[in-house]
Amino acid sequence: MARSRSLGILELERGLPPGAPRPHPSPGSLRHPDTFEYSAIFETVPGAWVENVVRGDPLLELPYVQAAQRLVERGAIAISSNCGFSIRHQAAVAAAVNVPVAMSSLLLIPTLLRQLPPAAKIAVLTYDSSHCSEDLLGVEDPTQRARIIVGGIEGGEFWQNELKRPVPPTSVASIEADVAACVERLRMTHPEIAVILLECAGFPIVAPAIRRLTRLPVYDIVSLCRATVAALG
Repeated sequence: MARSRSLGILELERGLPPGAPRPHPSPGSLRHPDTFEYSAIFETVPGAWVENVVRGDPLLELPYVQAAQRLVERGAIAISSNCGFSIRHQAAVAAAVNVPVAMSSLLLIPTLLRQLPPAAKIAVLTYDSSHCSEDLLGVEDPTQRARIIVGGIEGGEFWQNELKRPVPPTSVASIEADVAACVERLRMTHPEIAVILLECAGFPIVAPAIRRLTRLPVYDIVSLCRATVAALG
C-alpha cells in the first residue's frame, strides 16, 4: 500500500474492546479493501458517537480537526469521513489541513441540482431525517431547496443498532430493505425525483441494489471519495 496514495477516513467510535477485531466489511463499504484502487487509512475521532455527531455536538470540532491532522501526518492525500453528518466540521477540517477534504456526500447537492432539469428533484436518503437540518444541505435559494426531498430510515434495525455500544453489525439485506422502502415512499409522493443521494456512509453497500431497483443515478460518499482522489492524479 503506497503511502502517497492513501485516502484518510475519519471514523466514529464503535465501542469495541481494545484489540477486538472489527466485523468483516461488506463489499462497497469504506473499509472493504476492494472499494478503492488505493489504500485507505483510518482514525477514530475520540468521543464521536452516532448520537452526538448526528445531533451536532460543537465540542467535537477540535477532535475532528486533530484526527484529520493525524491522518495527513500518516500520509493521507485527501480526507473524508464515515458519517455524512460530520459535514458540520467540513470548514474547520478543510482549514486545518493542506489536502482536499470531502467529509460528506451532502457536498454534492448543489452540483447535482445544476446537472438536472429545473423540474427534477433529488432524493436525499439519510440515517435520520429529523436531524438532517437545512444548514447541512448547502442550498439557501427556496426554489432550489424545494427540489430536495429528504427521507430517513429512523426506527429501522440499522438505525437502532448504530446507537448501541458496542455497535453490532446489521445485515446488508436489512439495510437494503430500509433504504428501498424509504426510496419507494419518496418516489410515490414525488415522481419528479431523478437522482438519489445517500447521506449515510453505511448505505454505499446497497447502492448497486438501489440503482437496479430505481434505474436512477445513485451517489454516495464512495462516489465523492473516488472523484476527489482521482482529481489528484
